[in-house]
Amino acid sequence: MRQLAVARLWHEGNSFSPVPTTLADFHRREWVAGTEALSFYRGTATEMGAVAAFAERRTDWRVTVLRSAAAAPGGPLDDAAFAAIRDELLSGLSARCWDAVYLSLHGALVTERRPTPEFDLLGEIRSLIGGGTPIGISLDLHANVGPQLLDLVDIAVGYKTYPHTDMEETAARVLRLLVDQVEGRIRPTGAMVKVGSVLPSFNMRTGDGPMAEVADRARGWEARPGVLDATPLGGFAYGDSPFAGAAAMVHTDGDPALALAAAEDLAAALRRRRDRFFVTLPDAEEGLARALAAGDGPVAVLDPADNPLSGGIGDTPGLFRSLLKARPRVPTVFAFFWDPALVAAAHAAGPGGALSCRLGGRLTPDYGPPVTVEATVIRLTDGRFRNIGPMETNLPVALGRTAVLEVEGIRVIVTESCQAPNDPAYFALHGIDPATTRLLCVKAKNHFRAAFAPICSTIIEIDAPGPASADLGRYRFRHLPPELLPPGPASERS
Repeated sequence: MRQLAVARLWHEGNSFSPVPTTLADFHRREWVAGTEALSFYRGTATEMGAVAAFAERRTDWRVTVLRSAAAAPGGPLDDAAFAAIRDELLSGLSARCWDAVYLSLHGALVTERRPTPEFDLLGEIRSLIGGGTPIGISLDLHANVGPQLLDLVDIAVGYKTYPHTDMEETAARVLRLLVDQVEGRIRPTGAMVKVGSVLPSFNMRTGDGPMAEVADRARGWEARPGVLDATPLGGFAYGDSPFAGAAAMVHTDGDPALALAAAEDLAAALRRRRDRFFVTLPDAEEGLARALAAGDGPVAVLDPADNPLSGGIGDTPGLFRSLLKARPRVPTVFAFFWDPALVAAAHAAGPGGALSCRLGGRLTPDYGPPVTVEATVIRLTDGRFRNIGPMETNLPVALGRTAVLEVEGIRVIVTESCQAPNDPAYFALHGIDPATTRLLCVKAKNHFRAAFAPICSTIIEIDAPGPASADLGRYRFRHLPPELLPPGPASERS
């Protein structure tokens, strides 16, 4: 029986977040191994869901999950936490000989001291297992990677969709290609070409706009004989890395010239569209005015600068302050603030309890002072649900305890952990039906659209102070290649 080693280390690191990521954040989201991991992910639309399905289908392969660790995007990972996960993976890999290794990675992990920890880890893994054992990896569309990566792995495949609704399909492709390589049907060879620009992801959706055009071009390459995979990578603008910036990555069956030609073509396509990725967003007051003037709802106003899936901290007060000033006279929900102490106070007060409290601004004064309010507790939950939307379907989510407060007629969700409100089950947990809510103010970005674009008449993104602002000039990069500074449209860099 052939042996497949599997491991997952998935985290997107925002170098400019004031809140570091710790091992506890992984334990809260995904921290499983062995047969427990296969049970945990079975039936989920995730990379590891594909692994569980593979283990059931391919009984000629023994699948061993060494460790599956994932945390919600956030600040740089604590170095000790990275070392603990790395050491566990290396120890597991050294325990036996493997026929293949599959790694579910993000590609934009950063630690406090390491700007390229995934590359460092792959180098150690390759040294440990030698060059004869194929390594296949999956990557987020927002991976920050360089051509050096392909010297360490045999196969690398990135998500093709944004919102990321193809996680399971991405891993399934890696697993299929690994099996084909082991069984002698293909000889994968890859090429990667960098675009030479840091691109923000506001206008990077693959359903419309510039990235949709490049994704269509990539599918054209994949239709050609000998091309195994073609992945445009947008990069993660808030990850300060020497590998930062967009790229194109292509794998072929034993044809390096074809791989390079395809990668160069896709990189050129991204380069030609570079300035279209940069957008100007209204401020919070203007965005809310547009939302309230729009026709029938629901209308969503998104605050991407504090989006947890871009490394937001769930604590910036700008949009909420403007919402109170706008005094909406329609059913309104604000999701969310991350404040464990306030959740505890709400649970102590109980439903109907009154609280004098401050919302936002507890972690740093950089994005504005807290908003002082009088609130009434209207709902308390244990924070547990399973995703029912099209992204990470059926994956269990644990927010910690939560509370819904009423502030001047606005329902405000407060949670014990900082996780994105992108799934309908998140709102159902809190007794909220988005379809009957006229105004949804949400700390979110493009992933919100996967589930909510079909029910929202209008979605408006605003720009407010936060760790993931549209204005990349607000951030001090230390590791970015000098030729990419300052990050911005070509017209501003020339």
